[in-house]
Amino acid sequence: MTTPWTIGYCTNVHAGTDLDSIRSNLETYAVPVRDQTDRDLLPVGLWLPAQAASQLCQAGEADRFADWLCERHLQAYTLNGFPYDNFHQPVVKHRVYEPAWWTDQRRDYTIQLADVLDALLPAGRDGSISTLPIGWPTAAADEAALQRAGENLRAVADHLHTIEQRSGRRIVIAIEPEPGCLLDRGEDLIRFFDQHLPNQPHRRYLTVCHDVCHSAVMFEDQTEVLAAYAAAGLSVGKIQVSSAVEVRWSIMSEGRRREALQQLAQFAEDRYLHQTGCLGSDGSYRLVEDLPAIVGQPADEIRDDTWRVHFHVPIFLEAFGNLSTTREQILNCLQFMKTEDAPAFSGDLEVETYAWTVLPEAMRRRGLSEDIAAELTWLQQNLARLAMQ
Repeated sequence: MTTPWTIGYCTNVHAGTDLDSIRSNLETYAVPVRDQTDRDLLPVGLWLPAQAASQLCQAGEADRFADWLCERHLQAYTLNGFPYDNFHQPVVKHRVYEPAWWTDQRRDYTIQLADVLDALLPAGRDGSISTLPIGWPTAAADEAALQRAGENLRAVADHLHTIEQRSGRRIVIAIEPEPGCLLDRGEDLIRFFDQHLPNQPHRRYLTVCHDVCHSAVMFEDQTEVLAAYAAAGLSVGKIQVSSAVEVRWSIMSEGRRREALQQLAQFAEDRYLHQTGCLGSDGSYRLVEDLPAIVGQPADEIRDDTWRVHFHVPIFLEAFGNLSTTREQILNCLQFMKTEDAPAFSGDLEVETYAWTVLPEAMRRRGLSEDIAAELTWLQQNLARLAMQ
């Protein structure tokens, strides 16, 4: 039986780490998005940082929050458990990968999120929680740390099994490969599962979060990476629908290259890490840790064919100025997920354009709610079009 797909947006685009701030953001932005998309009920992918998660684990708080959401015709269906702390401080960069999965903090926080989601979901509804790909490669990330990360993930899986036994609800953790992290390609994630999470009882609750932007920056073929997950016996707990900035140097004159570099420099901002995948004309690939490291070079020194930048841009955009996007990768992903060769999928689609607040000013012409609504509408329309093919 085919699982119906659920479409919502991720609230990590909104600042605020406590429960009052989260309520205020949902009232200010999510409710208008619901109205502008003409929905009776709007699914929301909640970002609940550690402070809010701790508040919601207090007696009765999650039930009260569930009632509050219901009154506003909002429905939690998935959680973003990647950023642990303030995701909107002036400089985030590598902090978003802390605490890593070899720490008790990450394990305990994820267990809290599972308990909260169990209370927020309606009867009969399963759920998903995306999480970081173990951590960033530092000196601490030795083999013992990876072993400990596997132990912590298995402990969370055991907790999720207990939840399912009690409530009949299956909540999955979805590990999200990201450029530059310990697991930044599909093959890395498959290898980690084979080495540290080989048992099917754990894999029932430990799955993949496929972020289309991240995969595109690594220049993965959407069909190939998703088919590899299926062949490895992994299921997809969530797809984060996101798009990267793309620069096609090979089709530009030197004058246009200079203009493109000037335009691209607007994306080299201080808050988030903007890993950049560089594809050479000979098919070689290299990953640059952050866009500012290469955006200042002279146009005539660029030897690459294409750059793709980890900067989540509006999913409805195909091109802007001299730059383009990886929007086509979203359509390729969704089209393959409709086939019999696709991995098992929860049906959770989450639009995750968290960078609206740091986009260049020219790309933020409407209000945030209107822009988010436009993304959801574009996705809904394209899913309908794919269904008719």
